[in-house]
Amino acid sequence: MAGREFVQARTKPQMSDKLSNPKLTTTAHGTQPHSYLNDHENLEPIHDDLDQGHTGKDLIASALPLHPGRGRLTKGDRHFSTDDTGLKKKILATHALEHEDLDVKPVLSIIEDILQLGKPLDTIQGAQVPAHSESYEKSFRSAYNDSEIVKMLAYPINKISCEIICKCSAGEEAQSIAIALLKSLSHYGWDAKVVITFAAFAVSYGEFWLVEHLRTKNQLAKHVAALKDLPETMEQQEVMEKQFKDVVKLLGTVLIATHIIIKFKELPSQYITWESPEMVNATAHIPTTVYWIIRSILACASILLNLVGGGHEYITTTAVSWDILGLENKLSHMADHLQRELEKCNELIEAKKRNDAFAALKKLFETSHIDNMKILRSLIHAREDQRPIFDGTRKLNEGLEVLRMKYVLLLISDLDLPQEELHILHLIYNQQIMRHEYEVLWLPIIDHATSMSPTQESLFIELRKSMPWYSVEHPSLVDPVAIRYIREIWNFTHMPLLVVLDPQGRVSNVNALPVMWIWGSPAFPFTKQRELALWAESSWNIVLLADSIDPRITEWIKDNKFICLYGGEDIEWIRKFTAGVRTIATTLHLPLEMIYVGKSNPKDKVRRCHEIIDRDQLSHTFPLRDYYDYVWFFWVRLASMWNSKLQHGMTVENDKIMQEIMLMLTYDGSEQGWAVFSRGQYEMTKGKGDILLTVLANYDKWGYKVDHPEKFVPVLEEEIAGVHPEHHCNRLILPGSTGYIPERVVCSECGRIMDKYVMYRCCTD
Repeated sequence: MAGREFVQARTKPQMSDKLSNPKLTTTAHGTQPHSYLNDHENLEPIHDDLDQGHTGKDLIASALPLHPGRGRLTKGDRHFSTDDTGLKKKILATHALEHEDLDVKPVLSIIEDILQLGKPLDTIQGAQVPAHSESYEKSFRSAYNDSEIVKMLAYPINKISCEIICKCSAGEEAQSIAIALLKSLSHYGWDAKVVITFAAFAVSYGEFWLVEHLRTKNQLAKHVAALKDLPETMEQQEVMEKQFKDVVKLLGTVLIATHIIIKFKELPSQYITWESPEMVNATAHIPTTVYWIIRSILACASILLNLVGGGHEYITTTAVSWDILGLENKLSHMADHLQRELEKCNELIEAKKRNDAFAALKKLFETSHIDNMKILRSLIHAREDQRPIFDGTRKLNEGLEVLRMKYVLLLISDLDLPQEELHILHLIYNQQIMRHEYEVLWLPIIDHATSMSPTQESLFIELRKSMPWYSVEHPSLVDPVAIRYIREIWNFTHMPLLVVLDPQGRVSNVNALPVMWIWGSPAFPFTKQRELALWAESSWNIVLLADSIDPRITEWIKDNKFICLYGGEDIEWIRKFTAGVRTIATTLHLPLEMIYVGKSNPKDKVRRCHEIIDRDQLSHTFPLRDYYDYVWFFWVRLASMWNSKLQHGMTVENDKIMQEIMLMLTYDGSEQGWAVFSRGQYEMTKGKGDILLTVLANYDKWGYKVDHPEKFVPVLEEEIAGVHPEHHCNRLILPGSTGYIPERVVCSECGRIMDKYVMYRCCTD
């Protein structure tokens, strides 16, 4: 035990004449009170260079020596300069490389309580000792239950207390005393040196205020106070509070600095070690800070000693007040520097923790599991007793267990979730086919670094109300590490994703939205294998193109009606086209249904076309209230088909469906109208606006060929193919959200390679 190295002071300290009230000294500047500065401490104010880590003159401020010095201190808030190199060497020379590593927090919690109980600091404005933190409250509660460390340090604390009294009473220099104390504590860590010295002062401080508090109630305390010459001094409560304000403020700064030093020792060694460059740089000033903490404690101890038998006149000395303020200012700057360095270390540790957690999550996704619970719990951070997901159908909270061994479709988005996607997904979700096999869970992605605004909270609640599937109870439950994984591994930025987890938690599809848009629930389990199988079963017909867009289309197909889908935004062309088609259908007695599907970027012109078509009954339209969602759905399905085919290696040259999709997207990229004709799910043909009007105008020349309704589509296709415009210019516009953009695309009409451009398009009409 390091306590064996101490020699206990048994002799009674003698009160030095130097501890009497300071004398005034006549100088060239007039009569000045003595300041407690050492010979080598000059008056040059310089800036604090701690942040730059200077090793030369590091701005060691002057402190209160415990005897009248020969320097003087200019009035005002300034730092004191001294040559620090030699002092640093002295400080480091006192420290033994091998020292005891002790948990001194229980002792520090007792010191804090002594400072709080010794003097009601809340009456001294601006000089409050920081309140106990939760961890230190815990340490304090356990200090007396498990007092091993308190017992262990009792002897060195009392030994240092005696040493302070003896040396201060003898009038030694503050620097000499501080170095001597550091030598006495050489076999302790820097945090323990501070706490032991602080505790030694706290004993005297507590005894001082104990006598003051009890002197009017307890005869023993009254007699002790009389012998200490305290009664008259302490009765002037208001004056004493004013005089003690700076002392208490300095003690508060000492406490703050002590806490910071201890926090360095508590940093987890698995993430940062004392030998790491970051820690070496961050803790470079701890020895010097410890020295100045001890100097500050000595200054406060000096004032207490001088009150004994000296009256309150001593503390009113202006020079003493200036020195206390200088120490507080100096130590405050050093504490601020250490706090900044501590924050840098904590940021580094948190970054390493996040990286470790991220690596652990990646490994978790790569590992086989018996069910999906580990994966889901890694995504949603909740207590064991918490029900973290909200059932949008039953409007109640559930535990993650309801998703055990099910396919879970993670709908990932921010709070700016497009309403059209939400609406269409809602329609698909309500399809009963295969619905019992999977569940959808919404994971809203927000920035955890900032709290949600009231507007965001309201938006989240409104979105959650509109969803019939599961949602997290609150966005904050989505684990930050999971958010990083979603962004970096699943490449989520802003556009929604639908990630499919199988019953064991394996990712079977990073984004099932395209396959969901194309086939809906029949695409279950939404794997790439299922997607390929569906393509193998599919052919280019009206079922693939538009079956799931509107329930009426499904009925028309069942009834084997002729179906015409048309688009564009030229209302005059629409009027001519619909009139011409209806005339021919009436002439040929064709059961024809027409529906307007607009353009892929439906704005004001498309809305006006919808309104006019509906008002004048030119054809069917989507419901006016939701027309945008249905138009969006029609075109996003085509874009999804294009993207899906590309991902599976198909091209326009080798895939019939790709050719047809490209023609449809090319039509949409033109300024003209267009149309597709189909007989039920059988024959289908299509054409651009000008060609179609020409063919319809020439009906008298080819109408005779349609001697049976079944021949209408083949004859129409023949007539469309027979019109050869002198020049064509096709444009293929692919939305940036479709995913992969191919480097090479050939024209669907002439087979030439199309030039590729980057286009920025304004959304206004």
